[in-house]
Amino acid sequence: MMKTKHLFALCMALLIPLAVSAAARKAITTKALYTKFQKPDTQCRPFVRWWWNGDAVEADELVRELHLLKAAGIGGVEINPISLPSGADRKNHKTLRWLSDEWISMLQVVFDEAKRIGMTCDLIIGSGWPFGAETLPVGERASVMLTAAVPLTSGERVEISQFDLFKRVDPGVSVVNRSRTPHLVSAYLVPDPIDDLSAATDVTNRFQDGVLTLDVPAQGKYQLYALVQFESFASVINGAPGAAGSILDHMNATAVKHYLDHMANTIEAKTGPLSGHLRSFFVDSMELEGTNWTDDFRDEFLRRRGYDIMPWLPFTMFKVGRLGEVVDYNFGAKKGDRFKGLVDRVRYDFELTKAELLLERYTRTFTQWCRDRGVKSRQQSYGRGFFIQEPSLYCDIPEGESWTTNWLRHRLGEEMPDSDYRRGRGYTMIDKYVSSAAHLTGKRLVSCEEMTNTYLVFNTPLELLKIGTDMSAFSGVTHSVWHGFNYMPQDAEFPGWVQYGSYYNENNTWFPYWHLLNEYRARMTSMFMHMDMCTDIAILPANSDLWTEMGVQTEPFPSRLNVPYTSLIWEAIHKTGGGADYVSERIIEQCTVRDGKLCYGDKAYGDIFLVEVKGTNQETLDKLLQFVEGGGRVFCIGTYPIRSLGLKDHEARDARLHATVEKLKRHADRFVLLQKPEDNKYLEWYIDVMQRYNLPHAISIERPDRFLLQNHYRADDRSDVFLFANVNLTEARTTDILFPRALTAGRQAWLYHPADGKRYALKLDGQRLHLDMGPSECFFVVLNRDKGGTPYKPLPLAGTDSVAPTRWQVSLHHKREGWTKTMEMDTLRDLKDTEFVNFMGDATYTTILRLEGRQLPRYLNLGKVCEIAEVTVNGHKVGVRWFGRSVFDVAGLLHAGDNTIEVKVTTLMGNYMQTLKDNKVAQRYVLKRKHPLRSMGLLGPVSLYR
Repeated sequence: MMKTKHLFALCMALLIPLAVSAAARKAITTKALYTKFQKPDTQCRPFVRWWWNGDAVEADELVRELHLLKAAGIGGVEINPISLPSGADRKNHKTLRWLSDEWISMLQVVFDEAKRIGMTCDLIIGSGWPFGAETLPVGERASVMLTAAVPLTSGERVEISQFDLFKRVDPGVSVVNRSRTPHLVSAYLVPDPIDDLSAATDVTNRFQDGVLTLDVPAQGKYQLYALVQFESFASVINGAPGAAGSILDHMNATAVKHYLDHMANTIEAKTGPLSGHLRSFFVDSMELEGTNWTDDFRDEFLRRRGYDIMPWLPFTMFKVGRLGEVVDYNFGAKKGDRFKGLVDRVRYDFELTKAELLLERYTRTFTQWCRDRGVKSRQQSYGRGFFIQEPSLYCDIPEGESWTTNWLRHRLGEEMPDSDYRRGRGYTMIDKYVSSAAHLTGKRLVSCEEMTNTYLVFNTPLELLKIGTDMSAFSGVTHSVWHGFNYMPQDAEFPGWVQYGSYYNENNTWFPYWHLLNEYRARMTSMFMHMDMCTDIAILPANSDLWTEMGVQTEPFPSRLNVPYTSLIWEAIHKTGGGADYVSERIIEQCTVRDGKLCYGDKAYGDIFLVEVKGTNQETLDKLLQFVEGGGRVFCIGTYPIRSLGLKDHEARDARLHATVEKLKRHADRFVLLQKPEDNKYLEWYIDVMQRYNLPHAISIERPDRFLLQNHYRADDRSDVFLFANVNLTEARTTDILFPRALTAGRQAWLYHPADGKRYALKLDGQRLHLDMGPSECFFVVLNRDKGGTPYKPLPLAGTDSVAPTRWQVSLHHKREGWTKTMEMDTLRDLKDTEFVNFMGDATYTTILRLEGRQLPRYLNLGKVCEIAEVTVNGHKVGVRWFGRSVFDVAGLLHAGDNTIEVKVTTLMGNYMQTLKDNKVAQRYVLKRKHPLRSMGLLGPVSLYR
């Protein structure tokens, strides 16, 4: 009861919805938990982002696609109107305008059919991202402040027009807004270098008829700084007709509410309350193209920060491009050290004010509006200008995003380097922030724009999608929304209308097996919905320093970070048996200290890492001092906090902060300065720190490994659950796990396998479990009080009396062109090395194997398969392998004499796409990316053994 009261008070202080506390959750029996794992609820099944391409949608095709998705194991759709993809031919299919009667009638068709067949609907706000419309009033459109810095020639008279200045800073946005309207806010003659704000001369009023005539002093270097505001500066990215045009001013609460009401009221006038049709309203990436201004920003800044931003603003800015991404940090006049320090402080104040306005006027407005409508809020609550974590506290369904491949062309499942925190990771850096916010507010449903894909679109195997989602789960994601499923009429030219993402389409070779991935992910989600991740270490990243020194970044894909290894710290904690969450200064300040723990709701942290945090708030340090005095531990990596944040009264605040740090240092055993990790040795560094300071970890992992992932959960049946995943595509990982007696006493260990929905009894050697995980393997280890069960016996990779087929008849059925051709192989060969190099479809390998005697083989090992193998022995279907090792149990299916073994191998379609030289979609996603040819078929070696 006390925890619930504390959580209520906290939520009221933050004006966020009351989260579910652990004490309020319903208990579930172990039997019921296992039943739900075997047969997940519909809402646990993956959803899809359903792109209504060009809004050229028709009722019959919408219904057909809903049934197609249902049959493939999909539980719901995110209705997502979007522009027609590049290269798509609309033909005679009519484009429906967003919010028109015809468009709303298509919504009604989907609402009715989805309800009839038991599927769930979400609906995106607007279209594309960030949302807006062609009809937005000028006062509700987003605007941006930009600085031009023009080097001047000493001793000369120069003439510079406003037009020239406007051209220099014309926003490099994704979609140019032809209504963009610039006007000059201020102009300064600035010495280069500049050491004090007073050295800048205001020349704004010297413009005559739009031209500045200026006599540049003969001594020294100078630059002209011009602050320019662009109104209506950017358009919606990929907006469908009716919801394209100018993007909305998200710092204007009235404009936000007006937009939301207009959309919902227009729809509900035809459909009735949307609460009867939708699970949630969804908002996609908050990529606001660098929006940084609203009409009352100057007044709000003065009220909140205590000084006028305008004289400082030109000096806080860098040169930016698309999405507001910084393209030149060394921009404008060189600043002296003292002046740069002051400007950095102002930059922090500027970013803080912007983030506060977005949180208060957009996030709170949207989430409250959803509650008022009786529909949940689902949102990717991050982007340039937002708090990185706090907005996710407010959403009913916070969402992150994961990648199969992107512009990095990283090799998922092949690399996991410390040198670049992005490479080899399916999750993005934002996912841990989103899931941490969910943990802090007791939310179990953490959605994800899953497996975004802009590179390997037609060359993505199901196995790659699987390990990508396994990585997402490691970061705290609990539910997948596949990115994405394209609406396309059946007469669309192959391969159809393709936006982004992996090619989830019935034309894809592996589409008949997609349901296996969906069932796998549904079982994982079912478990996640009945347990909470155990995290007892907090991490405070140096994001305030990032804002101070570099400005906000474009999450979740920052081009630069001040502390690039931050995410490697939480990775290392989990990979060594522990669990961690991110926190922010604002979250720490809202915490209470109880029993030596830093507590927020039901979460309690006994240790916190400050990752190279140099600047922080006094209130944050005061709370950490209280925490340390109460028995908690703070580990400062690389530096102690050394400065306050922001400009006003900074010298006095610095002095107070230094005094507080000195008080903390008196507790040398609980306020610890750690040496910064050596490059590329972050896991090894953390292992040493964990052992030296006895940091908490639920289990001991004998050989931690970068590819071996671990999370610990506590389930509603009071069992302890561990998620283990080997996310290496080709290599096994073996280690020993040592469980503490407190977890194993009176309990049995089980392996819950999400691939087949079964559980198997595990035998512990005392407290020790030997873990042998094949490539791409993932499962839960559950400790509960059930007894008995089928023992877990992994299929062996080799055995005795091995025999190998020597001759194969290969029948190739081309999925696209429809032909069937045959060939013979004495030795298995890669199809890309044959005349069928550009094949796509099913290749069925048939061999007649003569066996003698009574000691017949029990196991069939196919060796290497590209990509999916389905085995039939003597007419009996044995099974499918779509990830990991292709080993089959064939006991009882073989007999003395001749045996027929068939291996149907489903290939990828990328090699075929390379032949479509005149196909615009193939050009976009294959030919221009110069994909190498992929291996195809049964490569072996194939063996049978006992």
